[in-house]
Amino acid sequence: MARNYNWKTGCDVEATLSVIGGRWKPVLVCHLLAGRKRYGELRRLVANATERMITLQLRELEADGIIARHVLAEVPPRVEYEMTDYGRSLEPTLVAMQAWGRDFKERRNAEELASREPTSGLNA
Repeated sequence: MARNYNWKTGCDVEATLSVIGGRWKPVLVCHLLAGRKRYGELRRLVANATERMITLQLRELEADGIIARHVLAEVPPRVEYEMTDYGRSLEPTLVAMQAWGRDFKERRNAEELASREPTSGLNA
């Protein structure tokens, strides 16, 4: 199933974000970079996302060739997802985003902590 794209700006970053943008896609991809996962595992790892949203995001990632879906002929049927070789090319981008996010959280937490600390001085 091919997706329709409407790249309005022509910016390459927009094209990247059309594939990995959104709240759950990057999180799902990061978990899949660690190895093949069953649908139920992904649901537990991304507990705040609804089942419908996880399913939609996985379908879009599959349509874009980032992940592969494997249905195993068992009773009950088992579905597993894994990164494609093409999808693995996103790893440096996501690692960089992860590092930036970690630094940003540390910075924001330090700012919040500093704003809560009482100022030194005597107010008697």
